[in-house]
Amino acid sequence: MDDDETQIRTLIERWARAVHEGDMDGVLADHSDDIVMFDVPPPNDGVRGMDRYRETWPPFFTWQRLGASFEIVSIDVTAGDDVAFAHALLRCGTQDELRADPGNRLRLTFGLRKERGRWVVAHEHHSFPLKG
Repeated sequence: MDDDETQIRTLIERWARAVHEGDMDGVLADHSDDIVMFDVPPPNDGVRGMDRYRETWPPFFTWQRLGASFEIVSIDVTAGDDVAFAHALLRCGTQDELRADPGNRLRLTFGLRKERGRWVVAHEHHSFPLKG
């Protein structure tokens, strides 16, 4: 694994830890001001910009305090000189939800770019598989 891949993996692990701890500053760190996020809950056309991204997190933090997990299972990173993407699988759910469906995983994709020598997240996508 090269240095850029290691930096990105560390960034994602730090972000996931901040999400789990309800640390808003940590969640927002390393994100571009023009972040675009497609999330599990609406709006279906996503959110754009740091202010809108910030607004999405308090309801999730409230849910998470009910004892939910937010744990990385795997991360894969591909990095070029100034753009990169990463995808990860996470255990995300309350203990009851994970007991009922232990294999369910949150799918996470990050699009990153290097700004002034530092990796920042410009695109974030969260989804769960459709249950049929």
